[in-house]
Amino acid sequence: MAGPLTLRREGDVLHICLDRPEVRNALDERLIADVTQALRVEARAPETRVVVIRGEGKVFCAGADLQYMQRLSGADEATNLEDARRLGELFSALNHCPRPVIAQVHGAAIGGGVGLVAASDFVVAAEGTKFGFTEARLGIVPGVISPFALRRLGPALCRRLFLTGEIFDAQQALDFGLVDHCVAVDALEATTASIIEKLRLAGPGAQAAAKSLLDEVGNLPVEEAVALAPEHIARVRASDEAREGFSAFLEKRPTSWAKKEDA
Repeated sequence: MAGPLTLRREGDVLHICLDRPEVRNALDERLIADVTQALRVEARAPETRVVVIRGEGKVFCAGADLQYMQRLSGADEATNLEDARRLGELFSALNHCPRPVIAQVHGAAIGGGVGLVAASDFVVAAEGTKFGFTEARLGIVPGVISPFALRRLGPALCRRLFLTGEIFDAQQALDFGLVDHCVAVDALEATTASIIEKLRLAGPGAQAAAKSLLDEVGNLPVEEAVALAPEHIARVRASDEAREGFSAFLEKRPTSWAKKEDA
């Protein structure tokens, strides 16, 4: 029996494909565990430069599996806490993935599906895709995904979207800042490929360091951030990758990691 997740490599790109189209790629215990494992292992492999998260079938991800949620509603608070922590581990693994992560979204991204979007580095959405933090309409809250939604959208917009549970489309998501590119569905692959080619021009170590830097200084007072930032630049500047980058620039040649955009 096929699993709920499909991993596919195309050169240095790892595609993490949610593969439960019969339930609109809804998240259950096994899919949550499998995505977390892929982000902790395959996404961090030396041969991986970029990660693309996508959904098979008609939608990206419809959020939590309702049968799974119904089972949890009959469990005690301790069981629910343990389950929520496992879901939190998924989003933490996504947020802390050292590789750039692109969410390629179509059809719908609801609840936890929007969480996957918000925690990604780049978001490409097909026109007409529907988004929604609909948890309140089910009598629950978007607790685990809230830090990533707040980072993408800000507190005022999160207050509106969390409290109403309203559905909004890809163009609105672009206007809100949840989505980076809103394109025709037949332009999804080309837009994603264009982002990947740009990412290949940057040093992989520098990209990982930049993500770590943003995580560390993002919520600090300015004075603390300014005091911490020199440690990051000093550590990276002394790396082999930085030496290669400076040498390539001065010698007017491509870096060892860069690939031509038309390759």
